[in-house]
Amino acid sequence: MLVSLENISYGYTDLRIVENVSFAVNEGERIGLLGGNGEGKTTLIKLMLGYLTPDAGTVLRKNGIRAGYLEQSGGFEGNDTVETAMRRIFREDEELIERLRETERQMERASENELSVLSARYESLNKRIAARDSYHFEVKIKTVLGGMGFLDRLDQRTDTMSGGEKTRLKLCRLLLEEPDLLVLDEPTNHLDIKTLFWLEEYLSSYRGALFIVSHDRYFLDRLTNRTLELLAGNLVSYQGNYSKYKILREERYKRLEREYEKQREEIAKLQDYVDRNIVRATTAKSAQSRVKQLDRMELLEKPVLPPPPPRFRFAYEERPYERVLHAEKFDLTAGGKVLLKDAEFTLMRGEKCALLGENGTGKSTLLKYFLSKNPAVQLGRFAKIAYYDQENADLDGEERVLEAFWGKYSLLSQTDARKLLAQAGLDAEDVNKKVKELSGGLKAKLELSLLQARRGNVLFLDEPTNHLDLPAREALEEALKAFDGTLLFVSHDRRFIEAIATRIACLEDGKIVLFNGGYEQYLQSKKDAPKKEAPKAEQAKEQGGGYRSRAERAKETQKRTRIREIETRLENLEAEEESLNGELAANAADYTAVQKITARLDALHAESDSLYEEYEKLI
Repeated sequence: MLVSLENISYGYTDLRIVENVSFAVNEGERIGLLGGNGEGKTTLIKLMLGYLTPDAGTVLRKNGIRAGYLEQSGGFEGNDTVETAMRRIFREDEELIERLRETERQMERASENELSVLSARYESLNKRIAARDSYHFEVKIKTVLGGMGFLDRLDQRTDTMSGGEKTRLKLCRLLLEEPDLLVLDEPTNHLDIKTLFWLEEYLSSYRGALFIVSHDRYFLDRLTNRTLELLAGNLVSYQGNYSKYKILREERYKRLEREYEKQREEIAKLQDYVDRNIVRATTAKSAQSRVKQLDRMELLEKPVLPPPPPRFRFAYEERPYERVLHAEKFDLTAGGKVLLKDAEFTLMRGEKCALLGENGTGKSTLLKYFLSKNPAVQLGRFAKIAYYDQENADLDGEERVLEAFWGKYSLLSQTDARKLLAQAGLDAEDVNKKVKELSGGLKAKLELSLLQARRGNVLFLDEPTNHLDLPAREALEEALKAFDGTLLFVSHDRRFIEAIATRIACLEDGKIVLFNGGYEQYLQSKKDAPKKEAPKAEQAKEQGGGYRSRAERAKETQKRTRIREIETRLENLEAEEESLNGELAANAADYTAVQKITARLDALHAESDSLYEEYEKLI
């Protein structure tokens, strides 16, 4: 057991955030925490880690537990370079290796009397280095920084980074520190799809316990085997990942409702009998018996059902011509950087096309370019575009919510306006707030309400699921699946892409590469591409495969072969080093033997260093 919470309560005089909550996190467990916006997930994490003190109940933590916490809005602090910041984590490892080298140098010139002491020190240092896996710390750093997209930015100062970059770098540090309990609050924010897959793969073999808050259903399904749901201050545990939790939760609510209704029926029957027979002498005794039965009955509380998810519906007045949008031979730049050169793109009526690509490739910029009046962009007749902006740039923070909505669509009655907002999840209290007072999730729902009111037959969506909780994401998915218009959208939510996209446009290497088919077919084509014979260049463009020459494929095969050779050789060197350390301890008094052994160890270390240097370049 790493952490145990027993009957925890916390809140304010007029608001209880958690009430009599109990759960434990055991070593190696992988837990997902779910709950709507504002339910108190972050508060529960802070109670678990000791950042907050509960009003009642007990929190027990294992002695010496090392916990790492990635806050949703927390980033890396400091002004070191990326490489220096990560090497600080392994300062003790560097010191141990340096002490070992110094001990080796001392042993070379030591007298026989000094040698036994130095040999014992050498063996002790070797054991500590082996236990900590100190020799591999540089490989670990480059593996994590490479996976998280920082390997080409080792010399960048951390205080020059954006908020999202600092959050990613803090996650790098936590992965390298390898705490016993790794707590991640929305770790997939600011990550592109390529990095998401890498992080999932890395965490799938993580040795410590994971405690994850995320709106990414793929991420939860891949990494968790237990799900906690926080609702109205109460916590319920379900065995299984997100998909299993959905099934178990529905079964649980059905069972609770059946039990509650059954008891209400039983109470009604007993009470009816009492009412009819309590005053009759012949049946008073049996009526009294039923009164006692009612008194002894432990009343079930009416199940607290989760709030209904929002409802969205996208409709339009008239259909556009078949070719909705066409742009050819256009360039796309941002901040002086060329993102696309001599590009071409066509969007046909009824297509639901996802724009994919790594961060910085220009997906959002491309959407805005298509919205511009640039003559290179041709819109089909009757095409009416409605745009969802992830930055909410069309909203005035000082306006009241109802004013912000009604001001743009004054032809709607106030009743219809309130109805649309309510269906999206903005209640009577929310519509009277200023826009700037809304949470990120409620702003997103306001923006989606405006999108519905625009009644576009072509929807451009830039990260529409950001800030939405899981029920809202699934409601939006269902609405867009039912929408028979045209979609062009950017999203990092892989389940969302999988549910909606019928075509993929991937921005890579300064080009738009098209994949006909859904997200699963796209992933499969990317997975299979290196295994297939490289198609001709023009076929690759149409099929979405990558073109590689025979020489390039041969070079890749040679590289993989060399990597395997190095890994095998390093394993042999480590085994020989372990054997030599044993001989060194057994022959500590034999000066000649010690000299030979230390000389061989020096040779092993030199060869290992050379191989690790080559290995790092290859991977």
